[in-house]
Amino acid sequence: MSEAKHVHVIGIGGSAMAPLAGMLREHGYRVTGSDSGVYPPASTLLESLGISFYNTFDAAHLQPAPDLVVVGNIIARGNPELEEVLDRKIPYRSLPEILEEVFLPGRHSIVVSGTHGKTTTTAMLAWIFHSAGRKPNFLVGGVAENFGKSYGLSGGAEFILEGDEYETAFWDRGPKFFHYHPDDLIITSLEFDHADIYADFETYELAFRRLVNLVPRKGRVVIWGDTQDSGPALRRAASKAFCPVETYGFAAENDWIARDVAAEGELTRFRLFHNGKEFGGFVLAASGRHNVLNATAAIAVAHGRGIGAESLGKALATFRSVKRRMDVKGEFGGILVVDDFAHHPTAVRATIEAARGRWPKRRLWAILEPRSNSMRRKVFQESLPKALALADRVVLGGVFRAQQLGDENRMDPESVAAGVRELGVEAHAFPGSDPIAEHLAREARPGDLLLIMSNGSFDGLCEKLVKKLERSVPTEAPAR
Repeated sequence: MSEAKHVHVIGIGGSAMAPLAGMLREHGYRVTGSDSGVYPPASTLLESLGISFYNTFDAAHLQPAPDLVVVGNIIARGNPELEEVLDRKIPYRSLPEILEEVFLPGRHSIVVSGTHGKTTTTAMLAWIFHSAGRKPNFLVGGVAENFGKSYGLSGGAEFILEGDEYETAFWDRGPKFFHYHPDDLIITSLEFDHADIYADFETYELAFRRLVNLVPRKGRVVIWGDTQDSGPALRRAASKAFCPVETYGFAAENDWIARDVAAEGELTRFRLFHNGKEFGGFVLAASGRHNVLNATAAIAVAHGRGIGAESLGKALATFRSVKRRMDVKGEFGGILVVDDFAHHPTAVRATIEAARGRWPKRRLWAILEPRSNSMRRKVFQESLPKALALADRVVLGGVFRAQQLGDENRMDPESVAAGVRELGVEAHAFPGSDPIAEHLAREARPGDLLLIMSNGSFDGLCEKLVKKLERSVPTEAPAR
C-alpha cells in the first residue's frame, strides 16, 4: 500500500467511504471514486478536497488501472467495476483493511462500539482530545459538528474510531471492528440489530465477545454497567477480558456513577463519581440521559489517557454533537422541525424522551421512516409501538425499498400504527414522504414539535417538509 499512488474508491458516496477518501487524499494519494449517486454531505466533502468522482458505475472508470481499489461493504458481485477489478487482478482492499494497514499502525486505538450511542460518543471523545491539545486522529460515522467533518488526521498518539459491527466486505463477512485492534474499547449497549446479517442475538453478542478478546492485557474495556437496563449481555461480553474492565452508569455498583442529572433546555448537568469519590460536576451541551451515559463512557477513557476533570468539563460544555442527532432544522410559524437518526426502538424511545426534556411544552409528533436494514424488517414490529407511543402524535412512512423484502420479512407500517393506536395515541401510516409532508403541513399547529426520525443516509422527508412549511408559513430563527 505504501507504494500506491492512485486509489479508486468503489462506493465513495457512503457515510464512511467519503471520509476515508478524504483521509487518503490528505495522506498524499491521488483519489478517485464512483457510486450510484453521491449526495451531500459526501459530495460537498469530496468537492472541497478536489476529489473527482463518478455518479455511475462503469468498468471504463478503471482505465488506466489504479494502483489500488477500495471496495465498499455494500458493493456486491455483479457491479461492473468490481467485476473489472477481479478480472484484471487489480489489488483491492476494504475500508477496515485500509485503516488497519495505513492509519492505525503506531497509534493507540480507541474503539467505540455498541448498538446505541457509538457515533455521538466517538465524536465526543474526538472533541475531548482535541480540546485537551492532544491532536487526535479520528473517524466518525457522521458529521461531527465541532469539526465540520467526519474525520481528522492531526498526528497525535491516539486514533479514535467508531467500531461498526456491520460486515466488512463481500469477501469478508466479519464485523468491521475486528480490524481496529482496540487498546481502549467502549461497549455502550447490546441489543439485537442488523437482522440482515446476524441470525439472532446470540450471534450478534458473539461478535462483541470476540472483539473484547482482541484487547491486549495493557488495554482497557469500558462497558455500561446498569444491568437492570442493559441486561446481562454486556457483562457476558466482557467476562473473559484479559485487561481491566470498568463499568459506568447510574447505578451504585458501577465504577463511574452519574448522579443528580438535571435538564436545562438543551444543556444537561450532572455530577460524576469514580470509585466512590466525587470526580467533578459537568455541564453537557446535549440533552437526554442517554447522552449523560455517552459522556460518562468518554470521560472514563479520556481520564485513563491522562486528561483531567477541568479539561473534560470545558470540552463537554462546548460539544456540538453529530449532524442529524437532534438537529434543529428551523421553526416555521411556531412549528419546530427536528431531524434525528433513530435506527432502533430503544433509540426511538431515547430520542423522544430527550425531545420531551428539551421542549417540554410542545405537542410532540414522532415521524418515522423505516429505512435501515433492521427497521425495514419485522424484527422490531412488535416493540416499536410502545416506544413511539411516548409521543402525542405518530406518523409512519413506507418501508424503504420494500420490493427487496418479501411479505414475510417486511415491516408493516400500518400494523405498527395500529399498535400505537391501541396504546391510546393517534397514529397514521402513509406510503411515502410526499403524503407525510402534506399531512404534517395540514395538521401541525403553532407550538408543535415535528421530530423526524429517518434512519437512512438522506433526509428527503425533512427537506420536503421544510420546503412545504416555508411556502405556507414564515421562517423564524431556530429554537436552540
